[in-house]
Amino acid sequence: MPRTKVTAKGHDGSTHEYEGVTLASLLAKAGAPQAGDLRGKSMSLGVIAEGSDGYRAAFSLAELDVDFANESVLVADTADGKDLGPDQGPLRLVVPGDKRQGRWVRLLKSLSIVNAGS
Repeated sequence: MPRTKVTAKGHDGSTHEYEGVTLASLLAKAGAPQAGDLRGKSMSLGVIAEGSDGYRAAFSLAELDVDFANESVLVADTADGKDLGPDQGPLRLVVPGDKRQGRWVRLLKSLSIVNAGS
């Protein structure tokens, strides 16, 4: 899958360059509704990201779609050109547009598409 780089301020307050695959690309590969197909009942779909430590964060599917938002959420495997350390990876979610890093799920183990309307 195509790799992307984003620059964002991490938990430590320093700016880092993260690299990985966009969450939108992974959702497209999984067959989640996108663009014109994201309407009506599919607007109640969301994504739950969970880390192996049990931490969870939620996103609406629309906020991850380029037709709705200009956000590039990344499933990163490197920071500043190095593999993520054992306390952060091997994968972590990076949400550069968030003012706080509360949805930056470290130790990412699963992504689930859920229906908030049911």
